[in-house]
Amino acid sequence: MRTTLTLDDDVAVLLERVCKARKAGLKDTVNEALREGLRQMAAPPKRRKPYRTPSTDLGPSLIGSLDNIGQVLETAEGPLHR
Repeated sequence: MRTTLTLDDDVAVLLERVCKARKAGLKDTVNEALREGLRQMAAPPKRRKPYRTPSTDLGPSLIGSLDNIGQVLETAEGPLHR
């Protein structure tokens, strides 16, 4: 298949460098680069290991049990919290 490509300047420079380093032609280098890039783009994304937040011991609660909300509010705001 024949087609015309317009390359950005930075891509053209990299392409020329790769052609010279591999001593390969433009057509072969472009085809190889496209194959590799398209293969990577078509592949499913790699699964990352989920981030786990490290736990830290905060020590005992300063206001006692947190099970009784009324008691917590009274401790934090005083007896007239209502």
